[in-house]
Amino acid sequence: MRSPLLDLPGAVAADGPDSDVAAHYGDLFAEQRALTKGEAIVDRSNREVIRISGADRLKWLNDLTSQKLDMLKPGEWTQTLDLDLQGRVLHHLTLVDDGESVLAHVEPGTAQSLIDYLDRMRFMLRVEVSRADDLAVLSTATEDFLVPRAELPEHLERPMAGLWAYEALRIEAHRPRLGFETDHKTIPHEVGWVGTAVHLSKGCYRGQETVARVHNLGHPPRRLVFLHLDGSVDTLPVHGAPVIFESQEVGVVGSAARHHELGPIALAVIKRTVPVDAPLLAGGVAAAQEVVVPPDAGRNVSIDPSLRRRLR
Repeated sequence: MRSPLLDLPGAVAADGPDSDVAAHYGDLFAEQRALTKGEAIVDRSNREVIRISGADRLKWLNDLTSQKLDMLKPGEWTQTLDLDLQGRVLHHLTLVDDGESVLAHVEPGTAQSLIDYLDRMRFMLRVEVSRADDLAVLSTATEDFLVPRAELPEHLERPMAGLWAYEALRIEAHRPRLGFETDHKTIPHEVGWVGTAVHLSKGCYRGQETVARVHNLGHPPRRLVFLHLDGSVDTLPVHGAPVIFESQEVGVVGSAARHHELGPIALAVIKRTVPVDAPLLAGGVAAAQEVVVPPDAGRNVSIDPSLRRRLR
């Protein structure tokens, strides 16, 4: 639903699944700087929230998804994935337990399919799954928080940064977004979700066989890269634009943005075999790549934390 914060002076609505919130409020780079300094918040109320209550909720989610959740403490935020039987990513959840319920926010338009799956898996356990349309997501550069949706107008007086500022910092931090850096074939290793959203030493869950096999025996076919784009070009590559190496298409652009310090930047997913120092063309724009997921990820190789500048 449309955010009341779009009524702020200068607010310009974002595109696509983010059209219910503001892309910016008139000064993209000033908003980025304010967000970096912790002086602004971002309206992400277009994200959908689900509520999972009941005494068995944490053990149940632990058995169904990729993260270790059975010992999650109240107030502690984490991420988890819902995978299919082949280990491909279906849903990405960012969640917190408030002591009574798990509250998880997901990409716009994905909540109902997740709820339908979870409802089918309840059996006789003490869990209830429902939409939490009464809650909305607001974010700083480093954390999320949930507020009653009815109270969003009370934030009209706070310094705001638009979603474009948030996305620029997300790209800088090498954090993939479901539906942008992922497609129907994505497995967690390809985009660096092992460790942040996947726990490698927990019990069985759907898709675990693929996760374990890639980690122990082989390499994922693709890898996430961070791109420094040619700043002399006026336009940014669009989502899904081809990434070219030596006249061959080797991947696609996920997200691109203009950063207040780094200039134009992007995340892309390319074939694992592309040399890590190879110059690329991203949507026709010259690009230098920076490793996020190394080509030898898997075979028990962990991603160097220094290569994963994640905000959280």
